[in-house]
Amino acid sequence: MPRRSYAHYCAVARALDTVGERWTLLIVRELLAGPRRYTDLHADLPGVSTDVLASRLKELEADGLVERRRVGRAAVTHLYALTPRGRALQPVLAALATWGAAGLGEPGPTDAVRSHWSALPLLRALDRAAPGAAGTAEVRLPGGPFHLLLDPADPHYADGPADHPDAVLTLDDATAAALADGHTTLGAALHQARLTISGDTPLAKALRTAD
Repeated sequence: MPRRSYAHYCAVARALDTVGERWTLLIVRELLAGPRRYTDLHADLPGVSTDVLASRLKELEADGLVERRRVGRAAVTHLYALTPRGRALQPVLAALATWGAAGLGEPGPTDAVRSHWSALPLLRALDRAAPGAAGTAEVRLPGGPFHLLLDPADPHYADGPADHPDAVLTLDDATAAALADGHTTLGAALHQARLTISGDTPLAKALRTAD
């Protein structure tokens, strides 16, 4: 079934024609951390139906934002990965995360939570705290680790622990949310023992001395 278009000669409308459908940007959020299998995507998008997820992935492929790769010895498993045009949506999601953090509040009783959903907000928070700092920061939250690649030219993040992190941040979900929405700072969280930063590198030292 053809997708509807706003039919507005406007860049915002054109963008929303492509990524404005429900679940589309959240699929991009998941793939910003790296290629994922369909089953992994479905597991980390609680509430999406299999039909909707399959449909959105097909649309993203058709629009050139996602590519499907065959992997494994028999090449029967597929991974979904963002194309360069898909990855170019990261600043869009980062801006949405910054804007939405103010309304996040406490998680509701039915809210799903995944640790890596804090990656984009924390990437922005660390950049604000230590502008220009570069290196790999592993973030350890109760639900599991991910790592942030701080690079003024190309900041991004990836699932799982880092091979050789320059700094390791250990904190809980509430502190991650407070850092994201600006209710606390790295310095305050360290002083209150809500956050630890380990490492003996320029990045670790820059983060420990940030306001």
